[in-house]
Amino acid sequence: MAQEWDPASTDPAQWPAGRLLSAAARRVERDWDARLAAWDLNHASLPVLVHLSRSPLSQRELAAACAVTEQTMSRVVARMERTGYVTRTPHAQDRRRLVLSITDEGRAALAMASDREPAETMVTRGLTDDEVTELRRLLALVARPQPHPSG
Repeated sequence: MAQEWDPASTDPAQWPAGRLLSAAARRVERDWDARLAAWDLNHASLPVLVHLSRSPLSQRELAAACAVTEQTMSRVVARMERTGYVTRTPHAQDRRRLVLSITDEGRAALAMASDREPAETMVTRGLTDDEVTELRRLLALVARPQPHPSG
């Protein structure tokens, strides 16, 4: 017999998988943002520093690398420019195009904020090593790219 779900229940065990994943993601995002706030960063700005630490990029390239719209990236970059973590400079060959680069302050913030252990602990607290391994395996399956349905 199929599992009966009660999406109105206060017990997460009764929620459909999509709601569970969404609620878990929001909880982790809130916790992670609280930690990153020490460097005036959040879950959206940290990947910007990661990508720019590898090489300067245009805003369009950076948005594609972070899988967000250019409009969203514009807001993230504007905030990071105010904090002194990134700069925008004209492209050497095309003066209409701007290139985003990480600053020394941005590199320092990235070095401090990107410690993997606190992030892993935040997500996996209360789980055994075997449960963490299984969670990672299942999340990797759920997160893998899927073909778009046609029609």
